[in-house]
Amino acid sequence: MADTEQTIETDADAPKKKSKKGLLFGLLLALALGGGGFFATYSGLIGGASDHEATPEHDKSVADLPAVAFVELEPLVISLGASGRSRHLRFRGSLEVVPGYEADVTNLLPRVIDVLNSYLRAVEVAMLEDPAALIKLRAQMLRRIQLVTGEGRVRDLLILEFVLN
Repeated sequence: MADTEQTIETDADAPKKKSKKGLLFGLLLALALGGGGFFATYSGLIGGASDHEATPEHDKSVADLPAVAFVELEPLVISLGASGRSRHLRFRGSLEVVPGYEADVTNLLPRVIDVLNSYLRAVEVAMLEDPAALIKLRAQMLRRIQLVTGEGRVRDLLILEFVLN
């Protein structure tokens, strides 16, 4: 009888084993929902482009680029500042020209260079050192170039080099 009482006490002290069915069911459900969500997103049913929209079609024609021509400006070295401190600006640019007007703009390059030289020498060194001022400088230079070459010939000024020494 003592053995019987001891067996009962041991069974009462040991915790009962829980069923792993709930854990297994939850894991399978998570995998199924994750796979379904991936498929829905990948196929484009939920927020995102489908494969048809994401890949460019080869049948569509790509719009042609507009016709452009470029006229290179000769590099400029401009002395800046007071006589006590010599600083230089190296500038190199290119003009985007409407095709057909390359010869006209090339003939006017001495005037363009003169306008750029005059303008850049008049600009304060503090403005030239400011990185955000390059957009304003470019707009000012382009406007002056367009005044010299005439309206409709020069579309844009491309700044290839702008270095302060």
